[in-house]
Amino acid sequence: MDFDDSDRRHPASAPAPAAVKILIAGGFGVGKTTMVASVSEVAPLRTEEYLTVASVGVDDVDGVADKATTTVAMDFGRISISTGLVVYLFGTPGQERFWFMWKDLVHGALGAVVLADTRRLQSSFGSIDFFESRGIPFVVGVNCFGGRQDRTVSEVREALDLDPHVPILMGDLRQRADSRDLLLALIDHLMAGQSVATG
Repeated sequence: MDFDDSDRRHPASAPAPAAVKILIAGGFGVGKTTMVASVSEVAPLRTEEYLTVASVGVDDVDGVADKATTTVAMDFGRISISTGLVVYLFGTPGQERFWFMWKDLVHGALGAVVLADTRRLQSSFGSIDFFESRGIPFVVGVNCFGGRQDRTVSEVREALDLDPHVPILMGDLRQRADSRDLLLALIDHLMAGQSVATG
C-alpha cells in the first residue's frame, strides 16, 4: 500500500472516498506538529502559541528547552491514501494541562500514532495508557531527530512496556517518507486486527 500522488480530481458522479480519522499523540515536543506538516497534502491547520514565563513550572520542557511554541488545541492535516480512502490527521496537544481535549478528539478515531523521544520516553506513557484503556489500536513512532538513534526497537518496547503486537518504527518525522511509513504501518495494523476479529 502506498500514497496515491496522482491527480485527485474526480468526476461529479464518482463516489465520495471513505474517511478515516487518526490521532497523532505523544508528549510535549516529540514532533506531532512536525509529523502532520511533513505528510499533509494540504496546508495543515495549527493552533500553536508561544511559550511564555507563565508556563514555567507548569510545562515540563526537560530535553526541549529550546522549544518556543506549543500546540494548545490540535493540529489538522489530510492525506489521500488512494482515490477511495482519505485519512484525516488530528495532532493532540502534548502538555498534561490540555489532555482534557483528548476525550473529544478521540471520538470516531480508528487508530493512533504515539510519538516517542528516546531522550525522555516517560513522556509517552500518558498517551499509551489513554489508547490502551480505550481499546484503540496504535503504533509507536520513535522520532530520531537528525538521524539520532540511541536505542533499539527492543529497548524502546521494553522501556514502554508495549505488547509484542504493537508496531514500532524509527524515523526522522521531518521527512515525508518516514511519516508516511508510520501511517501505513498503522493502517496495516488496523487491517490485521480486523482480519483477526472477523476470522
